[in-house]
Amino acid sequence: MPSKYRRFDRARLQILPLSERANDLEASRWLALDQETPPFDHPDLMQVASRWRDAARSGASRILMMGAHVLRAGNNRLIIDLLERGAISVLATNGAGLIHDYELARIGATTESVARYIREGQFGLWRETGELNDWMVEAARQDMGWGEYAGKRIAESDYPYRDLSVAAAAWRLGVPFTVHCGIGYDILHEHPNFDGGALGEISYTDFLIFAAEVEKLEGGLLLNFGSAIMGPEVFLKALAMARNVARQAGRSIRRFTTAVFDMVPIHGDYRKELPKTDPGYYFRPHKTMLVRTVADGGESFYFCGDHRATFPALRKAYLKAVEVTA
Repeated sequence: MPSKYRRFDRARLQILPLSERANDLEASRWLALDQETPPFDHPDLMQVASRWRDAARSGASRILMMGAHVLRAGNNRLIIDLLERGAISVLATNGAGLIHDYELARIGATTESVARYIREGQFGLWRETGELNDWMVEAARQDMGWGEYAGKRIAESDYPYRDLSVAAAAWRLGVPFTVHCGIGYDILHEHPNFDGGALGEISYTDFLIFAAEVEKLEGGLLLNFGSAIMGPEVFLKALAMARNVARQAGRSIRRFTTAVFDMVPIHGDYRKELPKTDPGYYFRPHKTMLVRTVADGGESFYFCGDHRATFPALRKAYLKAVEVTA
């Protein structure tokens, strides 16, 4: 029996070309590998870097989860460099992360003014970006994950800035790039050609790919940059699945490191859970990644700062850790 409620008719929407959109960020913002970045220092940075190096050498998982702002902060080339060095075993982001990566590769710019275009009723309704919806259907037909298929298409395209695409680099290097989406979160879902079933299928494929990598987290490292909901929630479920299977095989997944990089100040001991009466209790990276998932033998670290400063600082620390023991 179909729903008795009225639905929005997407055929009425006006979709405009990206050439008519004003972008807040141009390709010139993206950092070069040797470019000077804002200073960031923390006494625990080298400890995390050393554990990252050890995880890479042992073959344990090195998981990077990130929100879209990490890319908007200009870190694409730095992430690609780490992928090429074998430092990352899986790269996970949300739908917005893939959208920004795609737009940057295609036109060398991204990030529209929400304040301007929401007033005009044009926010998110751009023709070229909406073509990603066609890719979703193709990805589902080929039984591929969303990040894998999008990376393949960008890598094989003639987009003038495809060298800046982390999705394309991950595809080229054989590193899983997983995209974790919720329906209604992303501008793609506004478009008439959006297929919710296809997105559900390919994003769930990515979740299973991610969960398979979490099975190798013993002795490994998980980095979460600026993902307040997707990162901790996806990790929590994947870890539960991985531990369930490991327990049946007489193994455990307890001894690993988590490091959260965000801009939210955490007062007091971040390795202890706050009471429910404290609003900070609902900051998921804190209670999930810094406390609960490492409670049985792992260790966590927290770094507060802008991603344009913290990500380059961590990469430099990792390179130094590798060089010291080379």
